[in-house]
Amino acid sequence: MALTLKAMEYFTTALRHGNIAKAAAELNIAASAISSAIDQVETEFDLTLVTRQRARGIQANASGREVARKCERLLEEYQSVLNEGAELRHALSGTLRIGYYAPIAPAFLPQIFDTFLPADSSVTLELTECDNDQAQDGLLNGTFDVILFVAEGVRPTVDFEILIAAPPYCLLPAAHPLTQQSSVSMAQIALEPLIVLNRPVAASYYEGLFQPGARQAPVAAYVNSTEMVRSIVAAGRGCAILNMRPLTTESYTGAKVVALPISDDLPPLTLAIGYDKSRPRRSVKDFVKACETYFAAATALQCIVER
Repeated sequence: MALTLKAMEYFTTALRHGNIAKAAAELNIAASAISSAIDQVETEFDLTLVTRQRARGIQANASGREVARKCERLLEEYQSVLNEGAELRHALSGTLRIGYYAPIAPAFLPQIFDTFLPADSSVTLELTECDNDQAQDGLLNGTFDVILFVAEGVRPTVDFEILIAAPPYCLLPAAHPLTQQSSVSMAQIALEPLIVLNRPVAASYYEGLFQPGARQAPVAAYVNSTEMVRSIVAAGRGCAILNMRPLTTESYTGAKVVALPISDDLPPLTLAIGYDKSRPRRSVKDFVKACETYFAAATALQCIVER
């Protein structure tokens, strides 16, 4: 039988009082539980540790006093671990590990960090770009403390909050004739070579926006990064459909792109934040709150293109 922390607590309390009844009163338990704990400790060590005297209570022998001292040290260390854990939960410190499947996260994450992390903060940020499945896997297996991901196809075991619904928009090179319009239709996009963001969830979502057989021009390129999509579009190789936009119209090449709303009634993609809601650390709670505040404000509308 393994010696439990509870048995050690009952044993040391009884020896401190020298009386089973007084120990039971302090711990608000039955006297029989104290007696059982003493028996358990003696059985575990295979030693007689306590002399029981009906009229005079209990008294530890030399071995009993030594065992009691060791139990007290273990109980103190256990309590210290609990206290340090509580401090970690409530302190704005440690490492905040964020996994994100959000193509334009660099556009908004620095601003969000500024709202809850002071300049002299001891929090270390660990940011990992990943796909939607990797983000959810990482949250569930403890690799990430919090994730930014697309809520379409979310797993039942992932706790999350919706941050913003982002409708699709069309990305065009700045010199394209369609940029003279206030919006474009899916029928017009179907005539243009398409640059597809080839990421999990995204590729099938964009394909599903077209009616079967509607697309007349071929796919010009499949690309797995948003910035590469923007650069290829800026170079005039085709157009693209995306959901969230950076705060700049320039691509990495220096050439500009234009984002136009799509006039068709199309389903959005939803950016969500996932985390363990049952026992989040302070840094996680503060980050979640900062994200919710950011996306509830009007400034977040810069990230989407509304019809």
